Amino acid sequence: MTAVDEREPEVRRRIAAQELYTDSGAGLEGLEESRVRGKELAREFNGLEPRDVARRDAVLRELFGAVGTGTWVEPPLHVAYGVHTTLGEGVYVNFGLTLVDDGPVHIGDRVMLAPHVTITSTGHPVHPALRPHGEQFSAPVTLEADVWVGANVTILPGVTIGEGSVVAAGSVVTADVPPMCVVGGVPARILRRITDADLDWTYRPPRTLA
Repeated sequence: MTAVDEREPEVRRRIAAQELYTDSGAGLEGLEESRVRGKELAREFNGLEPRDVARRDAVLRELFGAVGTGTWVEPPLHVAYGVHTTLGEGVYVNFGLTLVDDGPVHIGDRVMLAPHVTITSTGHPVHPALRPHGEQFSAPVTLEADVWVGANVTILPGVTIGEGSVVAAGSVVTADVPPMCVVGGVPARILRRITDADLDWTYRPPRTLA
């Protein structure tokens, strides 16, 4: 095996170990092909007729690492790879999801994603001396079962959102979220816990700003 041939296994090791890496150039044709194939499948999915449910489902199952039963994704969808993302059962994804899935992204059972959510498993070091060639790192992102993510939320690398939690619209999630919490803000913080009192649901109109 030549030095060039060894590049891709080393990059994959660095991705798994949350070390800095670059993902293009000689010896990384496999990674580049995987990215291109993911984008081709996303483009096909985005262009399918709304009534062609069977083909939409088939494309999603080729695009993603796994797709559970009863899962529904609205186009448009944007991915870095696609294949590094898994979706559980009964997931609902509204339109405009962006997945920067250079590293693993796991979306658990019955997760709901509102429009224009961004989930990124990948970032770059802050100091410019560490990214002269676009060096980056990846860390897994996990959304546990029954999470609800509001519109225009960004979820950053390495974050786990605990089971049953809710992320308010417009938030940026930079840290792990415990189960059964409502979080919101930039950066997101815990607003309150979810309790059995929330089972007594009634619509509450927006308050008037003072």
